[in-house]
Amino acid sequence: MRHGILGTGIGWRPEIAETVERLPGVDWVEVVAENICPGHLPASVERLRARGVTVVPHGVSLGLGGADRPDEQRLKDLAERAKALGSPLVTEHIAFVRAGGPLTASPRLEAGHLLPVPRTRDALAVLCENVRIAQDQLPVPLALENIAALIAWPGEEMTEGRFLAELVERTGVRLLIDVANLHTNFVNRGEDPAKALAELPVEAIAYVHVAGGVERDGVWHDTHAHPVPEPVLDVLRELTSRVAPPGVLLERDDDFPPEAELASELDAIRTVLESSRPPRPDPADVPGPVSASASVSGSVPPQPAADEGARGRLGIAEAALLSSLVAGTPAPEEFDQRRLRVQSRALAVKRSRVVAKIAPELPEILGREYRSAFLTYARNRPMRSGYRRDAMSFAEHLLVAGRPEDAEARERLTRWWQERAGVRPRRRTDRIFRAARAARAVLVRR
Repeated sequence: MRHGILGTGIGWRPEIAETVERLPGVDWVEVVAENICPGHLPASVERLRARGVTVVPHGVSLGLGGADRPDEQRLKDLAERAKALGSPLVTEHIAFVRAGGPLTASPRLEAGHLLPVPRTRDALAVLCENVRIAQDQLPVPLALENIAALIAWPGEEMTEGRFLAELVERTGVRLLIDVANLHTNFVNRGEDPAKALAELPVEAIAYVHVAGGVERDGVWHDTHAHPVPEPVLDVLRELTSRVAPPGVLLERDDDFPPEAELASELDAIRTVLESSRPPRPDPADVPGPVSASASVSGSVPPQPAADEGARGRLGIAEAALLSSLVAGTPAPEEFDQRRLRVQSRALAVKRSRVVAKIAPELPEILGREYRSAFLTYARNRPMRSGYRRDAMSFAEHLLVAGRPEDAEARERLTRWWQERAGVRPRRRTDRIFRAARAARAVLVRR
């Protein structure tokens, strides 16, 4: 049985593409927008679309909660993917993913991860303006997701529910409510999911995410690599007691289980949906449910733009936090220092995993040394561009240091780097190129 407009879905990933096609009762899928090329859609995605399965692009790199205005090229890319997939909407996150740059007269830093926005009036004003800019350039409605967080900003002025409610009121944007993230924030920050849901404009929910995680040393990690636990399903029950969501989607990004386990998790979600019967509100008292394809932004009155002072204050705060997490600078005062260390370590570990996926030759060449070598490299070397450039920089770092110690492995790493650096090494790599060539010459002489 289909629930609402979208129904029950699963996140499409290349590793489980064939499984997703075989799973019974999948009404729609979600793809990571940055992993899709509009002119060359994966064959599996094309087959799903031919069967009438809705495909929704889910962005992870806009950083609408950052102090800068949205990047025009990123918005253009997201719009192109929505058109190529024939999607009824696109989704992103209420988060910042980079900081620094001209606004703060500091180096640009990339988090490689979704980081929480402070729930302050300044941050809300900036976020609202960034959302309106995005809405104006996207061909379909936009929905934004609440994120999971290991850390909390000191001096916040609003609860999560109130922050999201004001965002919707000012912009007309939809919400993508992740019940696993609400559970994460309950464990990590003591925020009651029921209270957050009670403060939300549930009629603005476009769809819902469900995912698994794991608790270590009192900290919940939203891994998307573990089965969905019962407490997350309990939050889904709480939500569906208030509203029938247009769609619910299972996310899984790593450690993919057998097909039967994925099917079982989808069945558990359907059971919750079937057993929940939200009360019927009086139509005269509340707005009608938000359609996945109809626009609501037209009913929002014009809002004042965020002043540059708010952007500047937010930019300085986010840059200071991110620098402490990825560049080893002193941590901002009043933050939970233990949690900052946990978050910093988590960012570095995720960075090592993504680089290993993008450049699988590196862990193959380095073997057991890969993880420890990368974490040492990343400790005071923040990511400034993207993961592919990060992989190259890591290899350069090792070669300059005369590593790995094993001559054959160093030779393989040298060849790997040279094949990707090209004839004209980029920017500061002349020194690295000479070092790599010298290392190879030594090996030849041996």
